[in-house]
Amino acid sequence: MDTENSCANPCPISRSLSVAGDAWSILILRDAHAGLTRFDQFRKSMGIAPTMLTRRLATLTEEGLLEKRRYSEHPPREEYLLTDAGRDFLPVLFMIGEWGRKYRGGGKLTQFFDAETGTEIQAIAVDEVTGAKIGTRPMRVVVPDER
Repeated sequence: MDTENSCANPCPISRSLSVAGDAWSILILRDAHAGLTRFDQFRKSMGIAPTMLTRRLATLTEEGLLEKRRYSEHPPREEYLLTDAGRDFLPVLFMIGEWGRKYRGGGKLTQFFDAETGTEIQAIAVDEVTGAKIGTRPMRVVVPDER
């Protein structure tokens, strides 16, 4: 994917994938939502090479999904915290998870529970205007005119 020209593409899916469209970036965001903030925590959780993790954290930071904050001066150490854009990615993670549960669900799977009610979370995507589950009604795709 050409990340340099992603903003020229009118498709919001394409633009989003240019930022967080690889597995490592999505897994970093998953772990950040689970409370991980430090380089070594991410590396240990995912088994990712340090150079790859450094690149992905830099991209997620540059794109505004994470922000760096220094937590130690001696030695200098930084942690990565979710921004509003990063927190808004949580429903995307849940929808990917629901797809995986349905189509890649063999064996043991992690479950997510609502902390207040104790019920298992079962995410669905709903159109805010109609209230209809996305995928249950016909849709049109409208590409803006290129003038």
